[in-house]
Amino acid sequence: MVDQYDDGRENSDKSALTHSNLSKIPKKQVAVAIDDGRKEKDLPRITAAGRGKIAEQILQLAYENGIKVREDSALAEMLATIELDSPVPADAFMAVAEILSYVYKANGEANPFDAVLSDVKDKEET
Repeated sequence: MVDQYDDGRENSDKSALTHSNLSKIPKKQVAVAIDDGRKEKDLPRITAAGRGKIAEQILQLAYENGIKVREDSALAEMLATIELDSPVPADAFMAVAEILSYVYKANGEANPFDAVLSDVKDKEET
């Protein structure tokens, strides 16, 4: 195999340079669907997860139903390993809360996390 800038040397995977301004394109797309848990007054849960064609179907369903989508590949990779219908793990809760906050704002809905924060502030002040 010869690299783009042919200097006569072969370019193996071990010696290949990665340009710092390029991100690695994942081999398979990953998508995760999360239920915010507001209806049951519960924690957010993983409701669907998949790679490749399944991920494409999850995204297609979201777009068709007007569900807001946010891209976070590292979080999606982590959440895709969680068993379906499990609550979001504590490690990812703040990241998921931030995404849900974005979704509420994008949908013009009240952000339930703001209410929790104001309750905490009120308790601290008294």
